[in-house]
Amino acid sequence: MVQAHMAVELLTSNHHNMKGKVSIFASGKMISAGTKSEKEAARELEYVKDFLVEKGLIRPTVLKQKVENIVVTVNFRKSIGLEELCGNYEMVYEPDQFPGAILKIEAYKATVLIFASGKAVITGLKASNQIKPVVREIVDIISLHSSGD
Repeated sequence: MVQAHMAVELLTSNHHNMKGKVSIFASGKMISAGTKSEKEAARELEYVKDFLVEKGLIRPTVLKQKVENIVVTVNFRKSIGLEELCGNYEMVYEPDQFPGAILKIEAYKATVLIFASGKAVITGLKASNQIKPVVREIVDIISLHSSGD
């Protein structure tokens, strides 16, 4: 598997059509990171699989793809008063430990890190069609519970 991993590192770092990185594990599982869509990730996983088959490193196989975690970054383009926001809405904010507020959106099993700079990171999504409703919910929370700085 080390040989296959080295081959993929070379492929992903030198192939101009690949937008992200693909990692291969000893279990045979692969992970695509850094792509902008599920379709793009699937295309890159298929490309790497075909490359490994062509080089004789694995036997031909059908990939069983599963989205585990979509990570989204958002810039709200305004500062956010985290103290006020956390005082008015249930979230974790311990500035001595971490500079961002941590919000859980249970309906999507998402975790959101909100920063005073107005930027946020959303993790835990399972499908791209969850992005807009989660961002809308964050915007509503910020609009209702924070006046900003």
